[in-house]
Amino acid sequence: MARRRSIISIPSLGSLDKTAGRVGQQLTQALREAISKGELKPGERLPSTRALATSLHLARGTVIEAFHQLHAEGYLEARSRGGTVVTNVNSASGFVSQTHSPKESALIGPGLPANVARLAEVARTLRPQRAAPFAIAHPAGGVAPDDKWRRLGNRVRAMRVAAPSGYIDSRGLFELRVAIADYVRKARGVKCDPGQVVITAGIQQGLFLAATVLLSPGDAIWAEDPAYPGIVAVLGNFDVSTHRIPVDAQGIDVQEGLNRCPGARVAFVTPSHQYPLGMPMSMARRTALLLWARQNNAWIVEDDYDSELRYAGHPFPSLQGLDSARVIYIGTMSKVLVSSMRLGYAIVPPSLVDAFAGARALIDRHSPAADQYVLAQYMREGHFEAHIRRIRSAYAERRTVLIAAIEEELPAWATLQSSDQGMHLVLCLPSGLDDVELADRAEKIGLVVRPISPMYHDTPPRCGLMLGFGGFSVPELRGAVIRLRTLLDASVGAVKGSKLSKPPGLEAVS
Repeated sequence: MARRRSIISIPSLGSLDKTAGRVGQQLTQALREAISKGELKPGERLPSTRALATSLHLARGTVIEAFHQLHAEGYLEARSRGGTVVTNVNSASGFVSQTHSPKESALIGPGLPANVARLAEVARTLRPQRAAPFAIAHPAGGVAPDDKWRRLGNRVRAMRVAAPSGYIDSRGLFELRVAIADYVRKARGVKCDPGQVVITAGIQQGLFLAATVLLSPGDAIWAEDPAYPGIVAVLGNFDVSTHRIPVDAQGIDVQEGLNRCPGARVAFVTPSHQYPLGMPMSMARRTALLLWARQNNAWIVEDDYDSELRYAGHPFPSLQGLDSARVIYIGTMSKVLVSSMRLGYAIVPPSLVDAFAGARALIDRHSPAADQYVLAQYMREGHFEAHIRRIRSAYAERRTVLIAAIEEELPAWATLQSSDQGMHLVLCLPSGLDDVELADRAEKIGLVVRPISPMYHDTPPRCGLMLGFGGFSVPELRGAVIRLRTLLDASVGAVKGSKLSKPPGLEAVS
Protein backbone atom coordinates (compact mmCIF):
# COMPACT_ATOMS: atom_id res chain seq x y z
CA MET A 1 0.00 0.00 0.00
CA ALA A 2 1.32 3.45 -0.88
CA ARG A 3 2.24 5.62 2.07
CA ARG A 4 -0.28 8.42 2.62
CA ARG A 5 0.98 11.92 2.00
CA SER A 6 1.87 13.69 5.24
CA ILE A 7 -0.51 16.31 6.57
CA ILE A 8 1.33 19.62 6.70
CA SER A 9 1.30 22.28 9.37
CA ILE A 10 0.56 25.89 8.42
CA PRO A 11 2.56 28.23 10.68
CA SER A 12 1.31 31.40 8.93
CA LEU A 13 -2.21 30.79 10.25
CA GLY A 14 -1.01 31.57 13.74
CA SER A 15 -1.25 35.29 12.87
CA LEU A 16 -5.07 35.33 12.68
CA ASP A 17 -6.48 38.21 14.74
CA LYS A 18 -9.69 36.95 16.35
CA THR A 19 -10.38 40.31 18.01
CA ALA A 20 -10.63 42.04 14.61
CA GLY A 21 -13.71 40.05 13.58
CA ARG A 22 -14.50 38.25 10.31
CA VAL A 23 -12.18 35.38 11.24
CA GLY A 24 -13.56 33.23 8.43
CA GLN A 25 -12.51 35.81 5.82
CA GLN A 26 -9.09 36.15 7.49
CA LEU A 27 -8.64 32.39 7.32
CA THR A 28 -9.69 32.25 3.68
CA GLN A 29 -7.29 35.05 2.71
CA ALA A 30 -4.42 33.56 4.72
CA LEU A 31 -4.81 30.19 3.00
CA ARG A 32 -5.18 31.85 -0.39
CA GLU A 33 -1.91 33.81 0.10
CA ALA A 34 -0.06 30.78 1.43
CA ILE A 35 -0.96 28.85 -1.73
CA SER A 36 -0.19 31.74 -4.09
CA LYS A 37 3.23 32.39 -2.50
CA GLY A 38 4.21 28.75 -2.59
CA GLU A 39 4.15 28.21 1.15
CA LEU A 40 1.64 25.47 0.46
CA LYS A 41 2.74 23.32 -2.48
CA PRO A 42 0.53 21.63 -5.09
CA GLY A 43 -0.47 18.13 -3.97
CA GLU A 44 0.07 18.77 -0.26
CA ARG A 45 -2.78 17.60 1.97
CA LEU A 46 -4.33 20.03 4.42
CA PRO A 47 -5.40 19.04 7.92
CA SER A 48 -9.01 17.96 8.28
CA THR A 49 -11.50 20.73 9.05
CA ARG A 50 -11.97 19.28 12.52
CA ALA A 51 -8.19 19.15 13.25
CA LEU A 52 -7.60 22.64 11.86
CA ALA A 53 -10.51 24.09 13.82
CA THR A 54 -9.18 22.52 17.01
CA SER A 55 -5.63 23.79 16.48
CA LEU A 56 -6.84 27.34 15.72
CA HIS A 57 -9.52 27.34 18.44
CA LEU A 58 -12.22 28.14 15.87
CA ALA A 59 -15.67 26.75 15.19
CA ARG A 60 -15.50 23.90 12.71
CA GLY A 61 -18.17 25.62 10.60
CA THR A 62 -15.82 28.62 10.10
CA VAL A 63 -13.12 26.35 8.68
CA ILE A 64 -15.58 24.46 6.48
CA GLU A 65 -16.82 27.76 5.04
CA ALA A 66 -13.24 28.84 4.20
CA PHE A 67 -12.52 25.47 2.55
CA HIS A 68 -15.71 25.69 0.48
CA GLN A 69 -14.73 29.16 -0.77
CA LEU A 70 -11.24 27.98 -1.78
CA HIS A 71 -12.73 24.90 -3.46
CA ALA A 72 -14.90 27.23 -5.54
CA GLU A 73 -11.90 29.39 -6.48
CA GLY A 74 -9.88 26.35 -7.53
CA TYR A 75 -7.24 26.56 -4.80
CA LEU A 76 -8.28 23.28 -3.16
CA GLU A 77 -9.79 20.03 -4.28
CA ALA A 78 -11.26 17.06 -2.45
CA ARG A 79 -9.96 13.59 -3.26
CA SER A 80 -11.63 10.33 -2.32
CA ARG A 81 -9.80 8.91 0.69
CA GLY A 82 -7.16 11.61 0.09
CA GLY A 83 -8.62 14.49 2.03
CA THR A 84 -8.33 18.09 0.84
CA VAL A 85 -5.22 18.93 -1.20
CA VAL A 86 -3.73 22.04 -2.77
CA THR A 87 -4.16 22.34 -6.54
CA ASN A 88 -1.57 23.63 -8.99
CA VAL A 89 -3.43 26.91 -9.23
CA ASN A 90 -0.44 29.02 -10.29
CA SER A 91 0.26 26.85 -13.33
CA ALA A 92 -3.40 26.53 -14.31
CA SER A 93 -4.17 30.23 -14.16
CA GLY A 94 -0.90 31.57 -15.46
CA PHE A 95 -0.50 33.42 -12.18
CA VAL A 96 3.13 34.36 -11.47
CA SER A 97 4.04 34.47 -7.80
CA GLN A 98 6.05 37.40 -6.54
CA THR A 99 8.25 35.13 -4.43
CA HIS A 100 11.86 34.55 -5.43
CA SER A 101 14.26 31.65 -5.26
CA PRO A 102 16.87 31.76 -2.48
CA LYS A 103 19.54 32.66 -5.06
CA GLU A 104 17.40 35.47 -6.51
CA SER A 105 16.54 36.74 -3.04
CA ALA A 106 20.26 36.90 -2.21
CA LEU A 107 20.76 39.16 -5.22
CA ILE A 108 17.87 41.54 -4.60
CA GLY A 109 17.57 41.45 -0.81
CA PRO A 110 17.83 44.84 0.87
CA GLY A 111 20.93 45.87 2.79
CA LEU A 112 23.02 42.74 2.27
CA PRO A 113 26.40 42.82 4.05
CA ALA A 114 29.41 43.50 1.86
CA ASN A 115 30.82 40.01 2.55
CA VAL A 116 27.84 38.11 1.10
CA ALA A 117 29.00 38.02 -2.52
CA ARG A 118 32.62 37.26 -1.61
CA LEU A 119 31.75 34.40 0.73
CA ALA A 120 29.27 32.97 -1.77
CA GLU A 121 32.11 32.87 -4.28
CA VAL A 122 34.31 31.11 -1.71
CA ALA A 123 31.62 28.45 -1.33
CA ARG A 124 31.61 27.92 -5.09
CA THR A 125 35.41 27.84 -5.30
CA LEU A 126 35.82 25.31 -2.50
CA ARG A 127 32.86 23.12 -3.44
CA PRO A 128 34.02 19.48 -3.22
CA GLN A 129 34.59 17.58 -6.42
CA ARG A 130 32.54 14.49 -7.08
CA ALA A 131 34.36 11.16 -6.96
CA ALA A 132 35.10 10.66 -10.66
CA PRO A 133 38.45 9.93 -12.36
CA PHE A 134 41.07 12.68 -11.93
CA ALA A 135 39.33 14.29 -8.92
CA ILE A 136 42.00 15.54 -6.52
CA ALA A 137 40.94 15.02 -2.90
CA HIS A 138 39.67 11.44 -2.91
CA PRO A 139 42.13 9.16 -1.07
CA ALA A 140 39.97 6.08 -1.47
CA GLY A 141 39.79 3.07 -3.77
CA GLY A 142 41.73 0.54 -1.67
CA VAL A 143 43.89 3.01 0.24
CA ALA A 144 41.46 4.01 2.99
CA PRO A 145 42.42 3.02 6.55
CA ASP A 146 42.44 -0.75 7.02
CA ASP A 147 40.49 -2.94 9.44
CA LYS A 148 42.86 -2.00 12.26
CA TRP A 149 41.35 1.48 12.20
CA ARG A 150 37.80 0.15 12.39
CA ARG A 151 38.54 -2.28 15.21
CA LEU A 152 40.56 0.27 17.13
CA GLY A 153 37.81 2.84 16.67
CA ASN A 154 35.19 0.47 18.04
CA ARG A 155 37.34 -0.30 21.05
CA VAL A 156 38.30 3.28 21.85
CA ARG A 157 34.79 4.67 21.35
CA ALA A 158 33.45 2.11 23.81
CA MET A 159 35.68 3.57 26.51
CA ARG A 160 34.15 6.21 28.76
CA VAL A 161 37.32 8.32 28.52
CA ALA A 162 36.79 8.74 24.76
CA ALA A 163 33.52 10.58 25.37
CA PRO A 164 34.27 13.24 27.99
CA SER A 165 31.28 15.17 29.24
CA GLY A 166 33.07 18.52 29.26
CA TYR A 167 35.33 20.50 26.97
CA ILE A 168 38.92 19.45 26.36
CA ASP A 169 41.90 21.74 25.79
CA SER A 170 41.28 23.93 22.74
CA ARG A 171 44.74 22.90 21.52
CA GLY A 172 43.39 19.36 21.27
CA LEU A 173 43.77 16.05 23.07
CA PHE A 174 47.17 15.86 24.77
CA GLU A 175 47.76 12.23 23.74
CA LEU A 176 47.23 13.14 20.08
CA ARG A 177 49.51 16.15 20.34
CA VAL A 178 52.23 13.89 21.76
CA ALA A 179 51.80 11.43 18.89
CA ILE A 180 51.86 14.17 16.24
CA ALA A 181 54.93 15.87 17.73
CA ASP A 182 56.76 12.53 17.65
CA TYR A 183 55.64 11.78 14.10
CA VAL A 184 56.60 15.12 12.51
CA ARG A 185 59.96 15.01 14.32
CA LYS A 186 60.81 11.67 12.72
CA ALA A 187 59.15 12.16 9.34
CA ARG A 188 59.73 15.86 8.63
CA GLY A 189 62.50 17.03 10.95
CA VAL A 190 60.10 19.38 12.76
CA LYS A 191 61.39 20.71 16.09
CA CYS A 192 58.65 20.98 18.68
CA ASP A 193 57.16 19.60 21.86
CA PRO A 194 53.49 18.61 22.37
CA GLY A 195 52.71 21.99 23.89
CA GLN A 196 53.33 23.64 20.48
CA VAL A 197 50.80 21.44 18.66
CA VAL A 198 47.29 22.77 18.01
CA ILE A 199 44.79 20.30 16.55
CA THR A 200 42.75 21.78 13.69
CA ALA A 201 39.91 20.71 11.44
CA GLY A 202 42.25 20.22 8.48
CA ILE A 203 44.57 22.45 6.45
CA GLN A 204 41.90 25.04 5.66
CA GLN A 205 41.26 25.81 9.30
CA GLY A 206 44.98 25.84 10.00
CA LEU A 207 45.49 28.51 7.36
CA PHE A 208 42.58 30.53 8.74
CA LEU A 209 43.97 30.33 12.27
CA ALA A 210 47.41 31.45 11.07
CA ALA A 211 45.93 34.42 9.23
CA THR A 212 43.77 35.33 12.24
CA VAL A 213 46.74 35.34 14.60
CA LEU A 214 49.41 36.85 12.35
CA LEU A 215 47.64 39.47 10.25
CA SER A 216 46.63 43.00 11.16
CA PRO A 217 44.72 45.48 8.97
CA GLY A 218 46.98 46.98 6.33
CA ASP A 219 49.69 44.31 6.52
CA ALA A 220 51.47 43.30 3.33
CA ILE A 221 51.90 39.57 2.67
CA TRP A 222 53.40 37.21 0.13
CA ALA A 223 51.46 34.38 -1.49
CA GLU A 224 52.52 32.13 -4.34
CA ASP A 225 51.41 32.67 -7.93
CA PRO A 226 49.78 30.31 -8.85
CA ALA A 227 48.36 29.44 -5.44
CA TYR A 228 46.04 27.06 -3.64
CA PRO A 229 42.52 28.57 -3.94
CA GLY A 230 41.93 27.91 -0.25
CA ILE A 231 44.63 30.33 0.88
CA VAL A 232 43.44 32.94 -1.61
CA ALA A 233 39.97 32.62 -0.10
CA VAL A 234 41.34 32.95 3.44
CA LEU A 235 43.38 36.06 2.65
CA GLY A 236 40.34 37.66 1.06
CA ASN A 237 38.77 37.62 4.51
CA PHE A 238 41.35 40.05 5.90
CA ASP A 239 42.13 43.70 5.22
CA VAL A 240 45.63 43.09 3.91
CA SER A 241 47.67 43.82 0.80
CA THR A 242 48.48 40.52 -0.90
CA HIS A 243 51.48 40.36 -3.24
CA ARG A 244 51.36 37.30 -5.48
CA ILE A 245 54.97 36.19 -6.02
CA PRO A 246 55.68 34.07 -9.12
CA VAL A 247 56.75 30.44 -8.84
CA ASP A 248 59.39 28.85 -11.06
CA ALA A 249 61.16 25.48 -11.14
CA GLN A 250 62.74 26.20 -7.72
CA GLY A 251 59.55 27.35 -6.01
CA ILE A 252 58.60 30.85 -4.92
CA ASP A 253 60.94 33.52 -6.37
CA VAL A 254 62.20 35.14 -3.18
CA GLN A 255 64.19 37.81 -5.03
CA GLU A 256 61.06 38.91 -6.85
CA GLY A 257 59.31 39.12 -3.50
CA LEU A 258 62.09 41.35 -2.21
CA ASN A 259 61.79 43.53 -5.30
CA ARG A 260 58.04 43.94 -4.91
CA CYS A 261 57.56 44.15 -1.16
CA PRO A 262 60.55 43.51 1.12
CA GLY A 263 58.60 44.59 4.21
CA ALA A 264 55.87 41.95 4.02
CA ARG A 265 54.79 40.55 7.38
CA VAL A 266 53.93 36.96 6.38
CA ALA A 267 54.72 34.58 3.52
CA PHE A 268 52.30 31.70 2.80
CA VAL A 269 54.09 28.90 0.92
CA THR A 270 53.80 25.22 -0.05
CA PRO A 271 57.50 24.27 -0.08
CA SER A 272 57.28 20.47 -0.09
CA HIS A 273 54.95 20.17 -3.09
CA GLN A 274 53.91 23.45 -4.64
CA TYR A 275 50.17 23.71 -5.23
CA PRO A 276 49.23 23.30 -8.04
CA LEU A 277 52.43 22.80 -10.05
CA GLY A 278 54.08 20.17 -7.87
CA MET A 279 57.76 21.09 -7.58
CA PRO A 280 59.55 21.31 -4.20
CA MET A 281 61.22 24.52 -3.11
CA SER A 282 64.98 24.31 -3.65
CA MET A 283 67.32 24.51 -0.67
CA ALA A 284 68.70 27.80 -1.98
CA ARG A 285 65.21 29.31 -1.99
CA ARG A 286 64.46 27.93 1.47
CA THR A 287 67.61 29.55 2.81
CA ALA A 288 66.76 32.87 1.14
CA LEU A 289 63.18 32.81 2.46
CA LEU A 290 64.27 32.11 6.02
CA LEU A 291 66.92 34.84 5.85
CA TRP A 292 64.26 37.31 4.72
CA ALA A 293 62.00 36.33 7.62
CA ARG A 294 64.77 36.74 10.20
CA GLN A 295 65.96 40.09 8.88
CA ASN A 296 62.44 41.54 8.61
CA ASN A 297 60.92 40.03 11.75
CA ALA A 298 58.42 38.31 9.42
CA TRP A 299 56.63 34.98 9.63
CA ILE A 300 56.41 32.03 7.27
CA VAL A 301 53.32 29.80 7.11
CA GLU A 302 54.44 26.42 5.78
CA ASP A 303 51.62 24.36 4.29
CA ASP A 304 53.40 20.98 4.10
CA TYR A 305 51.13 19.79 1.30
CA ASP A 306 51.52 16.10 0.35
CA SER A 307 54.89 15.84 2.09
CA GLU A 308 54.24 12.18 3.00
CA LEU A 309 53.84 11.10 -0.62
CA ARG A 310 57.28 11.33 -2.20
CA TYR A 311 58.18 8.62 -4.72
CA ALA A 312 61.89 9.23 -5.41
CA GLY A 313 64.80 10.20 -3.17
CA HIS A 314 64.51 11.87 0.20
CA PRO A 315 62.34 14.93 0.84
CA PHE A 316 63.82 18.26 1.79
CA PRO A 317 63.57 18.97 5.52
CA SER A 318 60.70 21.17 6.61
CA LEU A 319 61.24 24.91 6.79
CA GLN A 320 60.18 24.71 10.43
CA GLY A 321 63.03 22.31 11.14
CA LEU A 322 65.46 24.90 9.75
CA ASP A 323 64.05 27.78 11.82
CA SER A 324 61.40 26.90 14.38
CA ALA A 325 61.17 30.49 15.66
CA ARG A 326 59.84 32.08 12.45
CA VAL A 327 57.77 29.28 10.89
CA ILE A 328 54.21 28.08 11.52
CA TYR A 329 54.00 24.52 10.21
CA ILE A 330 50.60 23.22 9.07
CA GLY A 331 49.74 19.63 8.19
CA THR A 332 46.71 17.37 7.90
CA MET A 333 45.62 13.77 8.30
CA SER A 334 42.73 14.18 5.88
CA LYS A 335 44.65 13.49 2.68
CA VAL A 336 46.35 10.30 3.91
CA LEU A 337 43.42 8.87 5.89
CA VAL A 338 40.01 10.12 4.75
CA SER A 339 39.10 13.68 3.78
CA SER A 340 35.92 13.63 5.84
CA MET A 341 37.90 13.08 9.06
CA ARG A 342 38.82 16.81 9.24
CA LEU A 343 41.78 16.46 11.59
CA GLY A 344 44.95 18.44 11.04
CA TYR A 345 47.50 20.29 13.11
CA ALA A 346 49.54 23.47 13.40
CA ILE A 347 52.99 23.54 14.97
CA VAL A 348 53.53 27.06 16.28
CA PRO A 349 56.36 28.89 18.08
CA PRO A 350 55.89 29.00 21.87
CA SER A 351 55.17 32.73 21.77
CA LEU A 352 52.10 32.12 19.58
CA VAL A 353 50.62 29.04 21.27
CA ASP A 354 48.13 30.87 23.48
CA ALA A 355 46.97 33.07 20.60
CA PHE A 356 46.37 30.04 18.36
CA ALA A 357 44.54 28.29 21.20
CA GLY A 358 42.34 31.34 21.67
CA ALA A 359 41.57 31.63 17.97
CA ARG A 360 40.75 27.91 17.90
CA ALA A 361 38.40 28.27 20.85
CA LEU A 362 36.51 31.06 19.11
CA ILE A 363 35.73 28.86 16.11
CA ASP A 364 34.39 25.65 17.66
CA ARG A 365 36.33 25.03 20.90
CA HIS A 366 37.98 21.85 19.60
CA SER A 367 37.60 18.95 17.18
CA PRO A 368 35.47 15.96 18.30
CA ALA A 369 37.28 14.27 21.16
CA ALA A 370 36.39 10.68 20.18
CA ASP A 371 38.08 11.00 16.78
CA GLN A 372 41.16 12.42 18.45
CA TYR A 373 41.35 9.47 20.86
CA VAL A 374 41.11 7.00 17.99
CA LEU A 375 43.80 8.73 15.93
CA ALA A 376 46.11 9.07 18.93
CA GLN A 377 45.89 5.34 19.62
CA TYR A 378 46.28 4.51 15.91
CA MET A 379 49.50 6.52 15.80
CA ARG A 380 50.79 5.28 19.17
CA GLU A 381 50.48 1.63 18.10
CA GLY A 382 52.43 2.25 14.88
CA HIS A 383 49.50 1.75 12.49
CA PHE A 384 49.68 5.25 11.01
CA GLU A 385 53.24 4.94 9.72
CA ALA A 386 52.44 1.48 8.33
CA HIS A 387 49.41 3.00 6.61
CA ILE A 388 51.60 5.71 5.04
CA ARG A 389 53.97 3.08 3.67
CA ARG A 390 51.07 1.08 2.26
CA ILE A 391 49.37 3.98 0.50
CA ARG A 392 52.67 5.36 -0.82
CA SER A 393 53.20 2.05 -2.59
CA ALA A 394 49.63 2.03 -3.96
CA TYR A 395 49.86 5.64 -5.15
CA ALA A 396 53.25 5.04 -6.75
CA GLU A 397 51.76 2.26 -8.87
CA ARG A 398 48.82 4.39 -9.95
CA ARG A 399 51.09 7.32 -10.72
CA THR A 400 53.35 5.13 -12.87
CA VAL A 401 50.38 3.75 -14.78
CA LEU A 402 48.93 7.22 -15.35
CA ILE A 403 52.23 8.62 -16.63
CA ALA A 404 52.66 5.68 -19.02
CA ALA A 405 49.09 6.01 -20.30
CA ILE A 406 49.49 9.76 -20.89
CA GLU A 407 52.77 9.31 -22.75
CA GLU A 408 51.27 6.55 -24.88
CA GLU A 409 47.83 7.97 -25.60
CA LEU A 410 47.95 11.76 -25.52
CA PRO A 411 49.34 14.02 -28.26
CA ALA A 412 52.92 15.28 -28.03
CA TRP A 413 51.77 18.83 -27.30
CA ALA A 414 50.26 17.71 -23.98
CA THR A 415 53.15 17.29 -21.53
CA LEU A 416 53.51 16.55 -17.84
CA GLN A 417 54.95 19.03 -15.38
CA SER A 418 57.90 17.41 -13.63
CA SER A 419 56.96 16.24 -10.13
CA ASP A 420 57.87 13.27 -7.93
CA GLN A 421 55.42 13.79 -5.10
CA GLY A 422 51.74 14.05 -4.23
CA MET A 423 48.40 12.69 -5.44
CA HIS A 424 48.07 14.57 -8.71
CA LEU A 425 49.93 15.39 -11.92
CA VAL A 426 49.69 18.57 -13.97
CA LEU A 427 49.09 18.14 -17.68
CA CYS A 428 50.48 21.25 -19.40
CA LEU A 429 48.61 22.39 -22.51
CA PRO A 430 49.35 24.96 -25.23
CA SER A 431 48.02 28.45 -24.63
CA GLY A 432 45.69 28.10 -27.63
CA LEU A 433 43.39 25.94 -25.53
CA ASP A 434 41.05 27.06 -22.76
CA ASP A 435 41.58 24.84 -19.71
CA VAL A 436 38.46 26.16 -17.96
CA GLU A 437 36.29 25.21 -20.92
CA LEU A 438 38.05 21.85 -21.13
CA ALA A 439 37.25 21.18 -17.47
CA ASP A 440 33.57 21.95 -18.08
CA ARG A 441 33.48 19.63 -21.09
CA ALA A 442 35.37 16.91 -19.23
CA GLU A 443 32.68 16.77 -16.55
CA LYS A 444 30.09 15.96 -19.20
CA ILE A 445 31.99 12.79 -20.11
CA GLY A 446 32.54 11.68 -16.52
CA LEU A 447 35.96 13.21 -15.80
CA VAL A 448 36.72 15.70 -13.04
CA VAL A 449 39.80 17.78 -13.87
CA ARG A 450 40.85 21.09 -12.34
CA PRO A 451 42.14 23.92 -14.57
CA ILE A 452 45.25 25.74 -13.34
CA SER A 453 44.90 29.05 -15.18
CA PRO A 454 42.37 30.49 -12.64
CA MET A 455 44.96 29.95 -9.90
CA TYR A 456 47.22 32.62 -11.38
CA HIS A 457 46.85 36.28 -10.52
CA ASP A 458 49.77 38.47 -11.61
CA THR A 459 51.94 36.01 -13.52
CA PRO A 460 50.76 35.28 -17.09
CA PRO A 461 48.71 32.11 -16.57
CA ARG A 462 49.71 28.76 -17.95
CA CYS A 463 47.12 26.41 -19.43
CA GLY A 464 46.87 23.02 -17.82
CA LEU A 465 44.80 20.43 -16.00
CA MET A 466 45.33 18.83 -12.61
CA LEU A 467 44.83 15.07 -12.80
CA GLY A 468 44.30 13.32 -9.48
CA PHE A 469 45.11 9.62 -9.33
CA GLY A 470 44.95 8.76 -5.63
CA GLY A 471 41.39 7.51 -5.38
CA PHE A 472 41.09 5.48 -8.58
CA SER A 473 42.09 2.01 -9.70
CA VAL A 474 44.54 1.25 -12.50
CA PRO A 475 41.77 0.26 -14.97
CA GLU A 476 39.81 3.43 -14.12
CA LEU A 477 42.86 5.60 -14.80
CA ARG A 478 43.62 3.94 -18.13
CA GLY A 479 40.03 4.31 -19.27
CA ALA A 480 39.98 7.94 -18.14
CA VAL A 481 43.06 8.75 -20.23
CA ILE A 482 41.31 7.37 -23.32
CA ARG A 483 38.33 9.65 -22.66
CA LEU A 484 40.68 12.57 -22.07
CA ARG A 485 42.35 11.92 -25.42
CA THR A 486 38.97 12.07 -27.14
CA LEU A 487 38.26 15.36 -25.42
CA LEU A 488 41.61 16.89 -26.40
CA ASP A 489 41.29 15.71 -30.01
CA ALA A 490 37.88 17.36 -30.25
CA SER A 491 39.22 20.54 -28.66
CA VAL A 492 42.06 20.79 -31.16
CA GLY A 493 39.56 20.45 -33.98
CA ALA A 494 37.60 23.34 -32.56
CA VAL A 495 40.68 25.62 -32.62
CA LYS A 496 40.63 26.21 -36.35
CA GLY A 497 43.93 26.70 -38.09
CA SER A 498 45.90 26.22 -34.89
CA LYS A 499 49.32 24.67 -34.85
CA LEU A 500 49.72 23.31 -31.37
CA SER A 501 53.15 22.51 -30.02
CA LYS A 502 54.53 21.48 -26.68
CA PRO A 503 53.90 24.10 -24.02
CA PRO A 504 56.98 25.92 -22.75
CA GLY A 505 58.69 24.43 -19.72
CA LEU A 506 58.76 26.13 -16.35
CA GLU A 507 62.03 28.05 -16.30
CA ALA A 508 64.04 28.51 -13.15
CA VAL A 509 65.03 32.01 -12.13
CA SER A 510 68.22 32.42 -10.17
